[in-house]
Amino acid sequence: MGTYKIKLATGTDLSAGTCDQISIVLVGVKGESEKLKLPHKWNSFRPGAVTDFDVDIEKDLGELLLIRLSKEQYKNFKLDAWYCKYVNVICPNGQLYQFPYYRWIFGLMTVEIPEGKGIILSENIHRLLQQQRRVELEKERDTHKWKTYVEGIPHCIDVEKVVDLLPNDQFSFLKRNSFVYAKMSTDLDMKLEGFTSCEESWSDLEDIKFLFSVRRSDNLDVVAEIWKEDRFFGSQYLNGLNPTLIRKCFQIPENFPVNDNMVAASLGSSTNLNKELENGNIFLADYKFLQGIPANNSINEKQQYIAAPMCLLWKNPKDQLLPIAIQLAQTPGENTPIFLPSDSESDWLLAKIWVRNSDVQVHEVDTHLLRTHLFAEVFNIATTRQLPMGHPVHKLIIPHIRFTLEINVFARTLLLGPGGIFDQVMVTGKGGVPILLKRAMDGVTYSSLCLPDDIKDRGVESIPNYLYRDDGLKIWLAVESFVSNIIHYYYESDAVVSADPELQAWVAEIFKEGFLEYKSSGIPSSLETKASLIKYLTMVIFMCSAQHSAVNSGQFDFYAWMPNGPASMKSPPPTVKGVSTTQSILDALPDVNTTSAAINLVWLLSNDQKDAKNLGEYHERFTEKTPQKFIKDFQDKLAEISEIINKRNKSMYLPYPYLDPKMIGNSVSV
Repeated sequence: MGTYKIKLATGTDLSAGTCDQISIVLVGVKGESEKLKLPHKWNSFRPGAVTDFDVDIEKDLGELLLIRLSKEQYKNFKLDAWYCKYVNVICPNGQLYQFPYYRWIFGLMTVEIPEGKGIILSENIHRLLQQQRRVELEKERDTHKWKTYVEGIPHCIDVEKVVDLLPNDQFSFLKRNSFVYAKMSTDLDMKLEGFTSCEESWSDLEDIKFLFSVRRSDNLDVVAEIWKEDRFFGSQYLNGLNPTLIRKCFQIPENFPVNDNMVAASLGSSTNLNKELENGNIFLADYKFLQGIPANNSINEKQQYIAAPMCLLWKNPKDQLLPIAIQLAQTPGENTPIFLPSDSESDWLLAKIWVRNSDVQVHEVDTHLLRTHLFAEVFNIATTRQLPMGHPVHKLIIPHIRFTLEINVFARTLLLGPGGIFDQVMVTGKGGVPILLKRAMDGVTYSSLCLPDDIKDRGVESIPNYLYRDDGLKIWLAVESFVSNIIHYYYESDAVVSADPELQAWVAEIFKEGFLEYKSSGIPSSLETKASLIKYLTMVIFMCSAQHSAVNSGQFDFYAWMPNGPASMKSPPPTVKGVSTTQSILDALPDVNTTSAAINLVWLLSNDQKDAKNLGEYHERFTEKTPQKFIKDFQDKLAEISEIINKRNKSMYLPYPYLDPKMIGNSVSV
């Protein structure tokens, strides 16, 4: 019995405020208050407002369990959505209760928000909290349903268009407007320059630099200067956009008949191929799952071509990774020559361009789309459906799935859909992407998704100058340490992990809907120990943040100089040596308008828009002091890693900033 002091915070987004009537019910272990209409003033719920209300309640509610917020129409004002950040309540005895929400309340709606402590479901939890969690998840399962987009790939949200998403799954007003502006301004710039209407081949590679007058970056300028160099070609397997493909080669594949005589000029007289294999200095990039993928035939009404090359690389005594042999098909023979650095300049350059084209397809469809975007969407839907907001794992994961549904629905409609950007620029467009995605799923294993295991499996633990590995492992360990602290705080024992029904339902649904119950993948369908949960959550967070940054943020830097990352090729791979020329290379590369469309895309994807959150930002969903300390420790560690990376990059001709924590988005949102 007495006065309860209520502090209510509205979001800062321009559309976050409301003119609707807001009411609150306080629910405690001894009962609940009546429905209390909060005073309706013009500035009480404006964007960014933090408003205090005092309410007198005649009975003692005891320990507060949850609050009930209602939004109703005020007079004849039009209903609008309201973004509630949090509600804090100070009881008459001085006890503070926090109710973090950070969600939209829309329409005529009543929501129940549990007190902010992370709670694992058990029989000891008050029946009202058990009921709140059950009702919350029932509603989420009703609004978030799975559908099959393509057979054999992860399932997705059952929504056709962005406007059909619920407000809490959509971009904020600020992000959407900046995203739309970035797309429209880039398209307009290209049109003004006349690039989008030119269906001709480039007459001179230097002419591509005219596009840089529209958009440019420091790293792009360097790439355009050194793209022909073998050492740069090799370095992209370590620090480019697709840094997870290369593997140590212990034996030359039978279908890639490279011998000592072929590579003698590259290796020098002091060694030979067998010695270098034994010493662990030979590596292989194999694009075998591109074999037989149908090629696009609609780009400017011209047939496009695709290859499934194999590339052998050598780590030389200077610790440079150099290509020493390229075969542009999986089946050797008279019409499948092995190209070598000792061949003519145009032959060798064209062979490398073909490999880069293949790398673009694998990167965009497998490494980028499947292994970050599509799996992040699975994590998003499963979290929404299986983990209530009061669950500590929900609190941990929710920042890492922010905006993912909208960017993926956007991708399915405007990028991957019929007539979309992939059909306009990618050789795997017009039917190739679904086939490639299904093949890529066969290569998805738990170890390939966990960076330390993947590094070991590919045999690249000690290869020098592997900045993706070095920076990535620092991030992985920092995330792992943070997750470990959180899990040990909330879970007393392994038995509590295995007995957590909400957690087990979450993992099982991810295994079923995302990994399609492929037991051979080694991906767990249940978690029995704290250690297994820590590893799993580290994988999820790393994939949605650092991994996406590593394979997305540098797209403009590496691909805007089109010959280094051609999205398609409009002449077939060469079947003989000695016939290529500068003109034949120009004729094979994408046309002017295709190039400009591809650059538009990578510019948009490489530049996160407004309202982005960086790795380590967790709002205030964790209300307890100990988890808040863990967050601060995590942020301090990320700042330390950032300082190390920045110091190193200052001395580099081509810096590697993509795993700098200051550049890592918290979620897959672009």
